[in-house]
Amino acid sequence: MTTAYTSPQLAHDLRTLGLRSGDVVLVHSSLRRIGPTAQGAKTVVDALRTAVGASGTIVVPTFTAPNSFSSPAYRERVRGMTAEQIEAYRRTMPGFDAATTPSAGMGAVAEWVRTTPGARRSGHPQTSLTAWGPLAEVITRDHPLDCPLGEDSPLGKLYRLDARILLLGVGFASCTAFHLGEYRSPDPPVRRYDCFVADGTTPGGRPRRRWRWFESVDLDDRDFGRLGAWLEDEPTRTGECVVRRGPVGGGIARLLPLADSVDLAVEWFKEHRTAGGGQRR
Repeated sequence: MTTAYTSPQLAHDLRTLGLRSGDVVLVHSSLRRIGPTAQGAKTVVDALRTAVGASGTIVVPTFTAPNSFSSPAYRERVRGMTAEQIEAYRRTMPGFDAATTPSAGMGAVAEWVRTTPGARRSGHPQTSLTAWGPLAEVITRDHPLDCPLGEDSPLGKLYRLDARILLLGVGFASCTAFHLGEYRSPDPPVRRYDCFVADGTTPGGRPRRRWRWFESVDLDDRDFGRLGAWLEDEPTRTGECVVRRGPVGGGIARLLPLADSVDLAVEWFKEHRTAGGGQRR
């Protein structure tokens, strides 16, 4: 019978990997790949809290990709539908409410942080981030609609705060920070995004919503795995390896500096993406 990992065990692994008190850390995780834990996602979040201490801040993506007319999640849901069925489905799509809307596909650890008392969530209806710790309010406030993951988003703030990235049982395809590199690439492609946001209630007490649209960088994570594989062999500005790799529970984790990773991603995109089109060579 497999013994469940405890919070102190996972915290020890995280410290051994290099996480320190006071760190601001953007966490992407897979609870399943960490292995059995004593209390599920709570065990992992407790371990993260122990590793970064009371002065550290934990940040997780709490995205809502289905709240879009163009995301892969939305396209999968409407696949095979007629125009009339798609219209009927759109009428049922709820408006995003930062206080109550669950994240979609971000995992149990992210949801545990999102629902933790004292956590703060940014207000973007598609790419919100949630933070818990002393810098949570600073990181999550003022998330412009037309800047999902750019300079003025929480991701841009994490860059300026010298945050770290923790990939906990997941690969580089999940590394949200690389999107900031897309914004910084020369002449990035731009497209339109659509979504719904909550707008109070009707006189009868039913939820009301508003349709919103905006234009921003055409985000594309299809080559993030290749970018990450390259990054593992690159040095930082101080000559150390960018990526630290080690076991956490039953899974493999990677810890890397966000700012260095974004800077290197910009250079990689210049070499491996066609300017202006986002196309791979």
